[in-house]
Amino acid sequence: MATGMRPGADPGPTARVSPEPTAGTAAGLVTAPLPPPGATAALPGRRDALGVTVDGDGAHVAVRAAGAEAVDVCVFDEVGAESRIRLPEQTFHVFHGFVPGLSAGTRYGLRVHGPWDPARGQRFNAAKLLVDPYAKAITGSFTDHPATGGSVPGDDLVRDDTDSAPFVGRSVAVLDRFDWGTDAPPATPWGDSVLYELHVKGFTARHPGIPPQLRGTYAGLAHPAALDYLRQLGITAVELLPIHQFVSEQGLLRRGTTNYWGYNTLGYFAPHAGYSASGSLGSQVTEFKQLVRAFHDAGLEVILDVVYNHTAEGNENGPTLSWRGIDNSGYYRLTGGGRRYADLTGTGNTVDTTSPVALQLVTDSLRYWVQEMHVDGFRFDLATALARGHDDVDMRNALMCAIGQDPVLRQVKLIAEPWDVAPGGYQVGRFPPPWSEWNGKYRDRVRDFWRGHGGVGELGWRLSGSADLYGHDGRRPYASVNFVTVHDGFTMLDLVSYDAKHNLANGEDNRDGTDDNRSWNSGAEGGTRDPEIGRLRRRRLRSILTTLLLSTGVPLLLAGDERGRTQGGNNNAYCQDNEVSWLDWELQPWQDDLLAFTRRVLAIRAGHPSWRQRHFFDGKPATEGGAADLAWLGPDGTELTAAQWRDPATATLGMFVNGQLRARGATGQRLSDSSFLLLLHGADSHRGFVLPGPPYGRTYRRLVDTADEHGGDAPWTDPAGATVMLAPFSAVLLRVEEV
Repeated sequence: MATGMRPGADPGPTARVSPEPTAGTAAGLVTAPLPPPGATAALPGRRDALGVTVDGDGAHVAVRAAGAEAVDVCVFDEVGAESRIRLPEQTFHVFHGFVPGLSAGTRYGLRVHGPWDPARGQRFNAAKLLVDPYAKAITGSFTDHPATGGSVPGDDLVRDDTDSAPFVGRSVAVLDRFDWGTDAPPATPWGDSVLYELHVKGFTARHPGIPPQLRGTYAGLAHPAALDYLRQLGITAVELLPIHQFVSEQGLLRRGTTNYWGYNTLGYFAPHAGYSASGSLGSQVTEFKQLVRAFHDAGLEVILDVVYNHTAEGNENGPTLSWRGIDNSGYYRLTGGGRRYADLTGTGNTVDTTSPVALQLVTDSLRYWVQEMHVDGFRFDLATALARGHDDVDMRNALMCAIGQDPVLRQVKLIAEPWDVAPGGYQVGRFPPPWSEWNGKYRDRVRDFWRGHGGVGELGWRLSGSADLYGHDGRRPYASVNFVTVHDGFTMLDLVSYDAKHNLANGEDNRDGTDDNRSWNSGAEGGTRDPEIGRLRRRRLRSILTTLLLSTGVPLLLAGDERGRTQGGNNNAYCQDNEVSWLDWELQPWQDDLLAFTRRVLAIRAGHPSWRQRHFFDGKPATEGGAADLAWLGPDGTELTAAQWRDPATATLGMFVNGQLRARGATGQRLSDSSFLLLLHGADSHRGFVLPGPPYGRTYRRLVDTADEHGGDAPWTDPAGATVMLAPFSAVLLRVEEV
C-alpha cells in the first residue's frame, strides 16, 4: 500500500482469524464472523503493571503505546487460531484491560493500530503480530520472511500489510509462583570474587556427566556434575552469556547459521526458551529459577550478560517484532527527522535510554531479574551506549542515575563493558560508583607483555589494581574486572597459537572479527607437533593464567581456558553453534595438568588476602621500618629505577606484596598474611633474578614456577641473595618464609 494508508483490514475487537495468511487478501487476513457481543470483551482492568498479570480466571493486560490509537490482545488456541480482544481503556498512553480466560500458559501477541508515518518516526502496523515487551516467556521461532517487515522490501516508507503471525513467536502468560525455600544470595564480597564467563549450551552440550536430555539447558547447567566442576575449580560466580530471549539475524539465517552468543534480544523479561529442557510455555521460567537456587545452594553467584543497548529489530529495514510497532520513537534513538535509526552499537539500532518508556523498560527488567529470578548482578554489553545523553557520553544521564539510586539495583554487582562503537565511546575507568568495569587496558597490556612486547610501566598499574584508572570517586581495586580472553576474541590457547584470525567458517570471507589480537603463535601457526613449540605454548598459558589470577582486582576467566580450549583460531565464533564453541570434556594429559595448575593458583588466591586487596597500594611502609606495602624490583633484587620503568626493553619484573595489609577485620584488627614475591619474565631468553634481602625477606619458598610442567611447592627454601633462574616467558611465585 502507499505511504500513509491505514491497515487494509481491521476485524474489530473480538474477531477470530485463521492462523495462516491467505494470498490475495488486502491484509493477508481471513476474518471469521464476530462472536456474540461481549463473549470475549475485555473489562477495564489495571494499568499499574505493564505486561500480562494472571489473576484468577483471567489476566490484566497493560501496554504502553504512546501515539497508538488502539491495541488488540491476540490469543492463540491449541491449533493456532487467533482471537483478538481490544483493550478498552487508555490512561497516560497505557492501554489496559482485564481479559477473561487468559490463563497461565496462554500464547498471545499484540497488534497495535496507529498512524503510518515513518518520516516522523511512526511505524504502527496492525498486520504485524508483536511480542509483548514485558512478556515473561516467549515460545516459537522467528522465520526469515518478508512478512515480518513493517515495510515492503527495499522501501521503508511503504507499509507492508501481510500478516506476520505465521513467521514470529508468541508471548506466553506466566504465573510467577515458585518455592524459593530458604534461598539467599551468596553475597560474595567484590574483593573475594572470581568470575567465570560461560555459555549455557556451550558448557554443557558435550559434558559426559550430564544426562543427554539435559545437555545444552538450564537444567544441565544446574546438574551436580556441572556444579561440582565449578566449585572444585575455585570460581565464585558465573557470568552467563545472554539468556534473555533472542533470535537470529536474517543474514545469519540466510547463510544457514544462527546467533549462538545471543546478543540479539527479543524479550528482556523472558529466559531464552532454547535453553529449556522442560518446554517453552512458561516452564523455562521455573527451570531458570531452579538453576539460580541450585547455584546459590552451591555458594555460587549468577551474573547475567544483558543487552539493553539494542534490540533484534535492526534498522529501518529490519523486522517489526515488538518495540518498533508499539512506540518506535519512544524506544529507539532516531535521526533524519525520525526515519533513520542512530546506530551506536553496530547492530542497526540503539535503545534510547533518555526516553522515559525505554528507561522504564530497562529498570523494570533489571528489578524483575533481581527480585523474581534472584540473580546476583549484571554485565552490561556496550554499556557506554546506555550512558549517553542526547549527544555525548554523560555518566549522570537518566539511566545511570536511576540505577545508582535504586534501592534494589545498587545492591547487586554491576559490571560495564565500558565502550561502544560511536565517537568517544571508549570509557574505561570513567564509570561511577557502584560500577565495576571490564578493564580492556588490562587485557591489552598483559597480552602484549606475554607476547614479548617489553616495557613494564603500564604493566605495573595493571597488576596492582589500575589505580590510575579507578583510584578516584571512592572506588576500590575491585572496580577493575581483569580479563585476558572472553567470548569475543581468541581463547587463551589460541592466543599463544595463532598470529591471525581464521574465521572463514563464519561465511564472511574472514572479514569479521578484530585484527588487533595482540597474539603470538609461539613459532608456528595453529596445530604443530614440534615439542619445543608445544612446551613454550603451555608455559605461556600458565604464565598468563598466573598473571590474571594473582593481579589485584577481580579476575574473569573464560570457560575452557583452564582446560586449553581451542576454537581453531576463530576469534569471532558468534555463529558457531557446534564443536567450535562447545567445551570438549575429553582431556589430554597436558590439559589435565593445566586444569590442576589453574585450581592450584585459584586456591592460593582464595587462601591469601594479599592477593585480594580491598584498598589500593600507596607504596609506603606497612609497618615502621618495614617494607612498603608494594615494591617493584629488577633482576638485581633492587627497586626499579625510573629509567628501567621507562625502558621499552625492560622485560623482567618483580612484584613484592607485603602481608601487612591496610584492611581491617570485623573487630578493627589489622589483617596480616604472608608476604609474596611474583617474578614475571616476558622475553625469549633465560634470566637470573636475585632474591632481595631485608626488609623484604631472608628466605623464600617457591609456590609456582610456570616453567615446571607438573610442579608444586618446592621442598626447600632459597636464601636472600640467591639467584632464581627464569625460563623464557615464565612466572615464578615465592612466599616469604622468614622476614
